[in-house]
Amino acid sequence: MSIIEKAVTRLGKTKADAAANPAPKTESSPELNHADALASGADYSSTTLIDTSAIVSDTSLPAGRALNDSHADVRAEPTQFKKSFTAKDRQQPAKVVEINLERLAANNMVTSDGGRVPVAEEFRAIKRPLIENAFSQNGRPVNRNNLIMVTSALPGEGKTFTAINLAISIAMELDHTVLLVDADVARPSILRTLGLKSEAGLMDVLLDSKLDISDVLLKTNIDTLTILPAGKNHRHATELLASQTMSSLLDEIASRYPDRIVIFDSPPLLLTSEARVLASQMGQIVVVVEAETTTMHAVKTALSQLEACSNVNLVYNKARSFPGQGNYGHYYS
Repeated sequence: MSIIEKAVTRLGKTKADAAANPAPKTESSPELNHADALASGADYSSTTLIDTSAIVSDTSLPAGRALNDSHADVRAEPTQFKKSFTAKDRQQPAKVVEINLERLAANNMVTSDGGRVPVAEEFRAIKRPLIENAFSQNGRPVNRNNLIMVTSALPGEGKTFTAINLAISIAMELDHTVLLVDADVARPSILRTLGLKSEAGLMDVLLDSKLDISDVLLKTNIDTLTILPAGKNHRHATELLASQTMSSLLDEIASRYPDRIVIFDSPPLLLTSEARVLASQMGQIVVVVEAETTTMHAVKTALSQLEACSNVNLVYNKARSFPGQGNYGHYYS
């Protein structure tokens, strides 16, 4: 039995325990998926992290959930990207946005001034192994490991919530800056979740050779956090993300600043091909799994899409504590 199969078996046991001990449901914001957090052994954790080192071979889809690869037969239009990722982005971006920290705190999200609340403590545990994997002993990025993609098998599992919280938590570090990229170009949600209006972004830069990436970066009131919006949707999004232009862009943002970590909120793996294309260029991947909802087939199928990345973790999300017991959750390696 492979490590992944063992991990998935453990995940199944955890879900079985949860099903045998149901907890009352709580209401949540329609815009925010409330992740309990990914943990590395902390007693207060309500999630499961599975550090995978192989991919399962079972690619069967869960009943009633069809794979819709809507871009498979589309031919890419040639594009030219003449503007490089320049030092301008280290200076003051053209646009400054204000994140409402009180709104984030009210929705159980990490804030830069929120103190030692449970969600902040949980994401401190989440980020630590990811940061350690991102850099070598001399502090330089390793094999694009500072590019971290957050995804899920299906919509609604909490990937955007996890990506935002992870980005803010890492931005609180003394030695790192964070670029949060909304790469879910078909259904962008980073700005909406943060209460911000839509802006030009990644796709606009890939489509317009006259547009520099520094023109679309959004500086926030969290000093070490910058946002790159998704920008306009495009029928050839998959081909654009798979292009040499995108690869060159990723090389530059991964290596230009040695202290930077880049968090990508990507589309779900089982709906379109964009996530799989993006995953092939990432150093680390975090797959969010919704507790008591996501089927084992969906988890296995999602993992089977990630063969190009050797550093994949699962976040067991939205797990609930039982009455009279502590929050449940484990860390598997």
